[in-house]
This record gives sequence, structure tokens and C-alpha cells, in this order.
Amino acid sequence: MEKQEGRGAATVRTDDPWYDALASGWGELDGTGTPTTPVAPGLAPGAVLGAAPAPAERCPGAADIYLEVQRSAAFQDVRRRYRRFVFPATLAFLTWYLAYVVAATTAPDLMARPVAGAVNVAMVAGLGQFLSTFLLTWAYARHARLHRDRDALDLRWSVFDLTRTRESGTARAGERRG
Repeated sequence: MEKQEGRGAATVRTDDPWYDALASGWGELDGTGTPTTPVAPGLAPGAVLGAAPAPAERCPGAADIYLEVQRSAAFQDVRRRYRRFVFPATLAFLTWYLAYVVAATTAPDLMARPVAGAVNVAMVAGLGQFLSTFLLTWAYARHARLHRDRDALDLRWSVFDLTRTRESGTARAGERRG
């Protein structure tokens, strides 16, 4: 994503070079019809995850880039914004849902009270569950669009740029050796 200033500031680069790309080793078949098991980047097959790799086994690659981005202030800010919305929204929705279930089981007289004609409190509360689900989905999508998507796309492009830079640097180093 390229940031621009001035009149064209609202223009955002949204073409994503990784949109249709599968992660290496994921979803691929090994020839016998069974999926391959992904190996953690930077580990030799058979190496123990968590153990310090030998210097000969360690090769800088995508894992280093992802760890670098994960430790960045921009990534932490995106995660913090996500958590500030999702945790309270989840708590509120679960509280509302459990209140409905508890009221339905412990207060049948209240839930059977008519509101308008054949419509009772239980029906209104049940429809309120559907309505609150749609409202929460809309609020989440709006929050993501306004508070996280642009920064997350910036991070995605920086990862792409770092990966491309490392790959081209590795290819040039290999050409010099060969």
C-alpha cells in the first residue's frame, strides 16, 4: 500500500499480490493423496521446535520477516485496536444471550407475557437476538474498515516488500557464488 499526501490521499493501492497464493506446503498433496505436513520455516526436517538450530541450519527468511513485523509498534497497535473492540463486544453479546436463555428457563411467566396480539416477550427477545447479531456484524466490519484495515494493509505490503527484497538479495548472492 502506498501512502499519498495531498489531493489523491484517499486513493489506496489495494491490488494484493498474495491474494490467490497458497502458503508453501499448505493444501498441497504429496502424490499419494494425503496432504503434506508443513515444516516450520528455518527448521531442518526432524529438528525440534523450540530448540536452538545449529548455525548451518539457520537461514534468514520469511519467518524472520514475520517476527520482525510482529514485534513492530504498528502491528501491536493493530492488535490493540482489534482487542479493544472484540473483547467488550463479545462480552456484551454473550451476556445478552445468556440473559435471554436464563430468562427463558427461569421466568416463563415473564417470557409468556403478551406484547401485541400473539407476540410475546420471548418472541421479541428472540428476534432481538437476530437483530443484535446483525448489528454486531455491521459494527465489527465498520470498526475494521475505519480503524484497522488501512494499517493492516500497510503491514501486509511491508512484509511483501521485505520478502521481495530478501529474495532478490538472496538470488543475487547465489549468482555471485555460482
